[in-house]
Amino acid sequence: MLITLKKNRTTTILLVLISLLFYIVFAYDQDRSDFIKLITLIGTLFFITNKIIQINKDCFWLLTGIGITFRLLFIAILPNLSQDFYRFIWDGRLISQGISPYLFTPESYIEDASNSFGVIINQAQELYNGMGSLNGSHFSNYPPINQLCFSIASVFTEKSILGSVVVMRVIIILADLGILFIGKKLLLKLHLNPNQIFWYFLNPFIIIELTGNLHFEGVMLFFLIASLYLLHQKKWLGAAFLLGISVSVKLIPLLLLPLYYKWFIHNFNKGYFKLAGFYFIVLGIVILTFAPFLSSQFINNFSETIFLWFQNFEFNASIYYLIRWLGFKIVGWNMIAIIGKILPIFIILFILLFSFYRKNKSTQQLITSLLFGISIYFLLSTTVHPWYIASPLLLSVFTRYKFSIIWSLAVMLSYMAYSADGDSENLWLVAVEYFVVIGFFIWEIFQYRKRTVIS
Repeated sequence: MLITLKKNRTTTILLVLISLLFYIVFAYDQDRSDFIKLITLIGTLFFITNKIIQINKDCFWLLTGIGITFRLLFIAILPNLSQDFYRFIWDGRLISQGISPYLFTPESYIEDASNSFGVIINQAQELYNGMGSLNGSHFSNYPPINQLCFSIASVFTEKSILGSVVVMRVIIILADLGILFIGKKLLLKLHLNPNQIFWYFLNPFIIIELTGNLHFEGVMLFFLIASLYLLHQKKWLGAAFLLGISVSVKLIPLLLLPLYYKWFIHNFNKGYFKLAGFYFIVLGIVILTFAPFLSSQFINNFSETIFLWFQNFEFNASIYYLIRWLGFKIVGWNMIAIIGKILPIFIILFILLFSFYRKNKSTQQLITSLLFGISIYFLLSTTVHPWYIASPLLLSVFTRYKFSIIWSLAVMLSYMAYSADGDSENLWLVAVEYFVVIGFFIWEIFQYRKRTVIS
């Protein structure tokens, strides 16, 4: 027994040191265009992380310390896989001056030599160059609580891009720590292994995409999981408040609201009034956070930007690409403007189907439906950036389904689009990604049904 413990300790130290080296290389020497190096580093880190979790499955604090250490390696470095953080800083510097970031584009500011806006944005040209003309030519689509995070960074560091990055990174790390501890509590309440939360917290995809590349899915997910934790204890008022905050970080949880229907009806003895109150509070919090920005111009700009994601942009899609291919065969041109209007209807129909025909009586059944709902949304979307998969990944931790863990690795194949040859997707790799993920999901469905029949 003692020999096994010493062997495990030695192996863990060796694996952590190798991981540290790989994360350092990734943080300080990775170029987005070097796809072979990128996928090799990530693939190896996934393998090593799996071993670390297996060997130390009962060592919560050790795994927590390892996860924090890996994140701190990125603390003072600019993101190298995404340029969105330049826009975050831009928006934050506007809000810190009391200016709505929804009313004009960075491009219009840069082109306005007379500064008719009456706003001074420190390092404006550098920020605009960093975010790129595509991002800079559109209005901001980040909800108010997300904007609050940007503005906090601006308040602390008005003239330093790196300083703003550090502040935002601290916020994201704190959110992940919140997910870790509340997630562990929720797993215990659900009578599941609490260390399953490390498939999120130690996942290289999460460390690289959220901490490393400053995507705020983790902040949204913290409020979502905290809401589910309170809901499991039937504290629906607090759960509604936190879910509203989650929506005001990222809008995606708003789409999943119908899935709560059966849970409320079952757990509160036909609790239609509580369900109505829950929806009222969630939507009220969202409206309240948007209230300081409300105007006809804001509504036009914000809705225009949101619709662009469905009708103009396309990246790493699955079912949409198949439909697009059929469209080219039938009519000879890209039908994204039409398909982008139809797919959201199917998404809503699927969500409603899951809301009324799945049991969703227990918290775990509810979370499983949330997992299916958000996965269907991404499978029918025209644009699926890698960091989006953080949502199904975390939800899967509380279910029997692990396809999202596979997805969190497979989605990194999409970075082939940024290779040195130019910004163009390799559709064969996209096909491999979704073939593996959907194939594994189908296999899980059959395995689960087989076990159910046998038992």
